[in-house]
Amino acid sequence: MGDQAPKPLRRLGFLTIGLFDGTNPQAGHESTLEVIQLGEQLGFDSAWVRHRHLQYGISSPVAVLAAASQRTSRIELGTAVIPLGWENPLRLAEDLATVDILSGGRLNPGVSVGQPMHYDAVAPALYPDTADAEDFGYERVSRLLRFVRGEPATDFAGKEGIEVFSDRVEPHSPGLAARMWYGGASRRSAEWAGENGMNFLTSSVVKAEESDDFGQIQLGHIRAFRGRHPDGEGARVSQGLVVIPTDSASAEQRRRYESYVDSRLPRTAAPQGPARLLFAPDLIGTSEQIAEALYRHPAYREVDEVAFALPFSFEHEDYVQLLTDIATRLGPALGWRPAG
Repeated sequence: MGDQAPKPLRRLGFLTIGLFDGTNPQAGHESTLEVIQLGEQLGFDSAWVRHRHLQYGISSPVAVLAAASQRTSRIELGTAVIPLGWENPLRLAEDLATVDILSGGRLNPGVSVGQPMHYDAVAPALYPDTADAEDFGYERVSRLLRFVRGEPATDFAGKEGIEVFSDRVEPHSPGLAARMWYGGASRRSAEWAGENGMNFLTSSVVKAEESDDFGQIQLGHIRAFRGRHPDGEGARVSQGLVVIPTDSASAEQRRRYESYVDSRLPRTAAPQGPARLLFAPDLIGTSEQIAEALYRHPAYREVDEVAFALPFSFEHEDYVQLLTDIATRLGPALGWRPAG
């Protein structure tokens, strides 16, 4: 495990995609809310939801987390991540602040930039008049940050008749800006997030720009982020690998889990596509085995908080088993203690 022991895990979270059946979407959304409630009961520090547009996954994570905020009282609620290419930053800032107020200051919005997937197909519906003029770069995040921080959104404020207008986004949630995260897969994104004082989400996908070694690439991103952040080594980074502990799984569950992992393993062998995306292998086995693999992971050794990703297509009872094993076996094996 090297010459330096890894830090005890300080914060343990999980990430779910929130899949649903298009013919009965309520059941899937209810399952997601129940999973978040279970996470709080098990002592997890945070629960995160993915964002999927025009698919059978959560398309409105802010709305889902608004509901989750009313079913929980302690667990932090995050998005990993909202693709800002689909969003108006001012309107999103209003939604985020509203949910943060409703949750009592527990929202952790994670965002990213880039052109929406299948943009040529979706642009006529998304931006019918401005598709060619839209800017999908970092400035879109900068606008969101300014609005969340309470900087002016307009030069008009005051009374007009019986109505009162503010020059900033309302409601304003003062602590929200410190809980904004950037989900990045490249070194430049890591550096930008640091330069702009955000927290950094790094997941099971990176761009193979410097090498084909996932752990070393991710380690480089973490160090680049902290090297540019005002808080330096104290800047927050959360790692999000896929873990599948099998401690309490049935024989049938283990077979399905192993088949799932095997089906995804080929994509981890080399960078994929023009963007050279490199995927980390899913970690499957007993909690002790997964802990040992994490202790050997160079990027994991740099962090003290994680948001482990749950597999995409499992059943509700599978998520119950996985979360229970993560909270009661894997977390403690990593030095974590459940929240009270």
